[in-house]
Amino acid sequence: MSPDRTASLSHFAFMPLPNFTMIAFTSAIEVLRMANYLSGQELYRWSIVSPEGGPVTASNGLAIDTTRADSIGRPDIVFVCGGVDVQRSTTADYLSALRRAAREGIVLGSLCTGTYALAKSGLLAGYACAIHWENMSALKEEFPDTRFLKELFVIDRDRITCTGGVAPLDMMLNLITIRVGSARVTQIAEQFIVEHVRDTSAQQKMPLVARLGSANKSLFEVISLMENNIEEPLSREELARLASMSQRQLQRLFRDHLGMTPTHYYLTLRLRRARELLLQTDMSIMHITMACGFQSACHFSKSYRDSFGVAPTRERRQQIAPLAKTPGSVGSAQYSPVMHA
Repeated sequence: MSPDRTASLSHFAFMPLPNFTMIAFTSAIEVLRMANYLSGQELYRWSIVSPEGGPVTASNGLAIDTTRADSIGRPDIVFVCGGVDVQRSTTADYLSALRRAAREGIVLGSLCTGTYALAKSGLLAGYACAIHWENMSALKEEFPDTRFLKELFVIDRDRITCTGGVAPLDMMLNLITIRVGSARVTQIAEQFIVEHVRDTSAQQKMPLVARLGSANKSLFEVISLMENNIEEPLSREELARLASMSQRQLQRLFRDHLGMTPTHYYLTLRLRRARELLLQTDMSIMHITMACGFQSACHFSKSYRDSFGVAPTRERRQQIAPLAKTPGSVGSAQYSPVMHA
């Protein structure tokens, strides 16, 4: 989607499916509300719609009133909001409403499992998209013409798809930055006690069982030992002993299931933790070095650069720099979101 079209999004329609997830739904709307509040003007408006109107009940039992989708005029974007039992909730009238919006050239999006409704409507064929990790494997099989990515949210032309939980908050903050400016987005994030706004490069952290597709008790036990011993890493010998296996068995376990050595996997875990601390806290790099089990800042910096392609000091500077800029005018080119073509 072009920057101009992104900046022009002002009327958002949210179409909750029965049993939709409330946290994803409200996380998206609250960003728009706070943008209006802090700006002192109505930059954004939103409508809650369904094919026939009336109350729609969320997975937590709370119901929300909706307006008929064909009675609100032409919104700039429609987000279909999913939740549990999405296959049963995606009825023919919802599919028809989404297809009608697509024929009118409206940008379409999804929250949580709402991506399923877009795919079922045939509106994601040839697109890249995001969906909650629990549904990814099944949908890859059901919709082979759609690319399901691990990112928190994906912007691909006129489709904006997002995972669940609080990820819609990050997505909406990214969407409005081009219009309200990075300084305003920082203010909104501060109101929500959000220390770091994730962008389209951020990936969902998928539980190991979801990535492997089957449980392996011994493997999970070793990985749990690693995750609980980041600051003082265990040796390969200690890992094997605590998991009641030989070092050779340990090596084979990781090679067969993860395609890497235990040492490499352990290092990856520690570096991921270090990156979270680097981007989401104000801990010094020396403290991060020690907290993630590296013996020297030099070793940490080299390992970090080898893994992420940038030195930790430079990545932190890059993270801080945009927040120090003055806000751009509406439609300015200061912000350029990452797109998936």
